[in-house]
Amino acid sequence: MDNHKIGHHISEKFNKDLEDIRNKVLTMGGLVEHQIELAVQAFTTGDLELADQVIKQDNQVDALEMAIDQECSQIIALRQPTAFDLRMLISVIKIVREIERAGDKAERVAQMAIKLAGTEQQLHSQYELEHMAEIIKEMLHLALDAFARVSIENITDITGRDENVNREYENIIRRLITRMMEDPRNITRALDVIWTARAMERIGDYACNICEHLIYMVNGEDVRHLTQKQLEAKLNN
Repeated sequence: MDNHKIGHHISEKFNKDLEDIRNKVLTMGGLVEHQIELAVQAFTTGDLELADQVIKQDNQVDALEMAIDQECSQIIALRQPTAFDLRMLISVIKIVREIERAGDKAERVAQMAIKLAGTEQQLHSQYELEHMAEIIKEMLHLALDAFARVSIENITDITGRDENVNREYENIIRRLITRMMEDPRNITRALDVIWTARAMERIGDYACNICEHLIYMVNGEDVRHLTQKQLEAKLNN
């Protein structure tokens, strides 16, 4: 994180506390990125060990979320920060919630990998799922990188990719509905794959939410309910 964005305070401990929070957020984000990577591999390959690893890592993610929330709350109560520092702490609390939710969705994908292990790969719409996964992983990575740099310069590029995620999700739904219509015996498994695809699609939404919280942190503007075009117009002004 660019330290000039964070006020250099008289209290060196305050500076260290803010830096510690920043490091914990990035560590948490890195864990969730790894969870997503492993969960998708587990789902597409049927590797149960990878799926189990994803599920076990969720405890680490939850522990980091609680630790960050506690640190932020203590600083707000004891230091009574203002301006950018206050917005940063409020935004961090919201951002780690989005990261934790992304981890939960990765865990869901891993659980579904266990449930569907050994079923027909053709039913999984594997190519579409892998393509969607690449987009959401990059979105989350870029959102975390923007947080680390305290930069909203490329935010609309990140949020704009959500349209591609939605398009892939719709393609998967159409393909699976066709499979269910062709053979009703596919219905149960197809619905499980749909729920998996939905979990992955939501990770893209959480990456967009992180971007929106970052805009509030930097500019002090709440852009949560703007369309992509409205967001682009506001940031280009």
